[in-house]
Amino acid sequence: MAAITSDVQVEVRRPRRSVVIGVLLVIWVAAYFLLSGIDTLPLGGQETTGFHRWLTENRDFVGQGNVFFDAIRTAVGQLVVLLQDLVSQPSFGRPVPVVGWLGVVAISAYLAWAFGNWKVALLTAAGLAFVGLQGLWQESMDTLALTIAAVLLSLLVAIPLGIWAGLSNRAFKVATLILDLMQTLPTFVYLAPLTLFFAIGPAAATIATLIYAAPPAVRLTAHAIRSVPPESVEASRSLGSTRGQTLTKVLLPMSRSTVVVGINQTIMAALSMVTVAALIDAPGLGQTVLKALQTLDVGVAFNAGLAIVVIAIVLDRVTTAAGDRPWRTASVRRKILLGAGGVGVLVAIWFSRTYVWAAEFPSEVGIGSRIAVVTADVTTWVQDVFGGFTYGVRDAVTKGVLNPLEALLTGSPWWLVGAVVVTLAAVLGRWKAAVPAVVCIGLLVATGVWQDSMITLASTLLATVVVVAVGLALGVWAGRNRRVDLVIRPILDAGQTMPPFVYLVPFLALFGTSRFTAIAAAVVYAVPVTTKIVADGIKAVPVATVEAANSVGSSNWQVISKVQLPVARRAITLAVNQGLIYVLAMVVVGGLVGAGALGYDVAAGFAQSELYGKGLAAGLAIVLLGVLLDRITQAAAPKSHGKGDKQ
Repeated sequence: MAAITSDVQVEVRRPRRSVVIGVLLVIWVAAYFLLSGIDTLPLGGQETTGFHRWLTENRDFVGQGNVFFDAIRTAVGQLVVLLQDLVSQPSFGRPVPVVGWLGVVAISAYLAWAFGNWKVALLTAAGLAFVGLQGLWQESMDTLALTIAAVLLSLLVAIPLGIWAGLSNRAFKVATLILDLMQTLPTFVYLAPLTLFFAIGPAAATIATLIYAAPPAVRLTAHAIRSVPPESVEASRSLGSTRGQTLTKVLLPMSRSTVVVGINQTIMAALSMVTVAALIDAPGLGQTVLKALQTLDVGVAFNAGLAIVVIAIVLDRVTTAAGDRPWRTASVRRKILLGAGGVGVLVAIWFSRTYVWAAEFPSEVGIGSRIAVVTADVTTWVQDVFGGFTYGVRDAVTKGVLNPLEALLTGSPWWLVGAVVVTLAAVLGRWKAAVPAVVCIGLLVATGVWQDSMITLASTLLATVVVVAVGLALGVWAGRNRRVDLVIRPILDAGQTMPPFVYLVPFLALFGTSRFTAIAAAVVYAVPVTTKIVADGIKAVPVATVEAANSVGSSNWQVISKVQLPVARRAITLAVNQGLIYVLAMVVVGGLVGAGALGYDVAAGFAQSELYGKGLAAGLAIVLLGVLLDRITQAAAPKSHGKGDKQ
């Protein structure tokens, strides 16, 4: 009998990643019930490990007496003091600063007009006058002085680095790796290690701020340089221009608008960091908000938070207008008006140095106390009327979702959680994601704050799920509807200009001190960036692809689920990644309003010298969590697969 042969090849498909992840989670939950309470590495709030005590005992060994660090601290401190003497603090034997409030308002409005337009100048004058009427002029000027000092120093470093990265492929690759890491780190992370080198005070706060604020300027400057059309560069060189002439006459002028956007983002980041740096004794509005949060004084916190928002809006509008202004020589009429305006500014400065009423903002017309009282009354009314609902939502989510998730993470053996995380990373990104996961888990255990890390992780994961759900819904809606995008885009942009402290105030009034308060604030803080990325991804889907789906009778839901979401998957993955990073930043800050865990450890380390080492270790744990979450979410990004490499 002839043998029967067949050339048919049977293709063995690997299980979908979602199935593998589902099975992994089921195995984890089953193992939790068997191993709960074993090897959980608990550590009480006041307890420390040998590693923590070693860090505390050697904190002065690193920075104290070091000529290099002392020189930097002194130079930066003198710059800050100089700016404070100019606009906020009594100086040179006078009971008032060098330039009083009238001079500051005049200078600021003039610069806004010169670099922007008259509408921005009016907004600037009105905004500064408003913070003065709030009774927060000196605090606002202290915040502005630290912000200006940090931005000037940051741009002094960031712009040259950005130009270098824009001109050199090797420098660009190195800069991208470093910037990606820096932009995954929450604000709290920068504070603890810098106090180790520069001690607690305004100098350390300014240095932390300039480091935190530099990445946007570096990244956008490099992007702007690299985006200049090659034809323009070649034309310049063909005319005999040197590299320096090509840079100054072609590359920088053509990159101006994007570089200004980078400066705008640096200023916003600096203002955000300056307020958080109140934890290491940075003067200004951050101190007012911090003290109010610690005493649960919602009225005072709201008044100071409102001043921060006003300053953020003013700085954002001025720099945005400067970027939008056409690059051309001013007309004769404008030069005359600018000259006349300059004379008016000099007159205002003279008044502010001569008369007390122009130097010290009048206190008898202050509205800050009334804002605080009204806010406190509204808070009491909201709690009386809606407290049953808001507190009910808080308790339901906490007991029904947060507590079980937290119990799973903190009650499982550390090695079980580590194995699950590493396996998840391997499923999503193979060894390239698994290796960093192993390193991060090992170092998290070594920090001695494993349990607090898991508590923070539980809140972060829950908030991220909500952020992704809301961001997807709003992003798809805005991406498909231009009118909706035009309406919500300014709101989202405004949301991204507000420092983290500001978000805590309204949710503290609604939900009191709790972990849920930090989660709710984190959701609102992270939704804008997630929504914008999803919307941009949906809008980038080719119109022809959508029309093809509509032509075969697909419904709107089918177009969204079968066409737009799959095509925009890379943007959606990026949105999840950024949502996670933003959520982690806010959850950590939420340690100030009852979230506890790593955020509380860091804050306690600044307040109690014996816990400094534990706070430093908690800062390291936040870094490790950020890197771990960033690597895993980036590993989930879609990649091109070869033939036969199917998911």
